[in-house]
Amino acid sequence: MTFVRLLPVLISFLLLAAHFSRADNTPMVAASLIFPLILLVRKPWVAPTVQVVLVLGGLIWVRRAAALVGQRQAAGESWTRLAVILAVVAAFTMASALVFRSTALRKRYDDPAVR
Repeated sequence: MTFVRLLPVLISFLLLAAHFSRADNTPMVAASLIFPLILLVRKPWVAPTVQVVLVLGGLIWVRRAAALVGQRQAAGESWTRLAVILAVVAAFTMASALVFRSTALRKRYDDPAVR
């Protein structure tokens, strides 16, 4: 059941890896694929660390969306669909940080407030 709860987090990291792969940023691809292994560690610092990285990942998507929308607008091309898709991906990535608010995951990562 924990795997299902963490699925949005894993999908978010896979999407980030795909983004970095498209940009030929191999170190960040590797980091995006390896970083989720931290979820195997049951320590209180894991959840906040992953949450921060997911929010930063969402900001990466927002930055990329702004850059691509600007390019499309400058070229006189349609940009609304691109903006909507990347906004949804950014929101999904940031929202996946909220899975750690569930009682089950708070217990897993030993949140003292749940005891």
